[in-house]
Amino acid sequence: MASARWDTTGTAKVIGKEYFVRQAAILLGLAKATTDPKIAAALLDKAADLKLQVDERGAAPDVAPIAPDIEPPAR
Repeated sequence: MASARWDTTGTAKVIGKEYFVRQAAILLGLAKATTDPKIAAALLDKAADLKLQVDERGAAPDVAPIAPDIEPPAR
């Protein structure tokens, strides 16, 4: 079995705006597909929550950001 370890290469991905938008779109599609109004309402609620997360936090685009504790190399 492979052991779990921290990624120290600096290539870890951060969840960005596009991820939340895709998840909200999936929830909206499921809400349209269901015939149960309670489930549809719950799915719409979750989609709205995801949209708020993107709007409030200003989620970063899906790019590889530089870690905040890394300083640029001295020249």
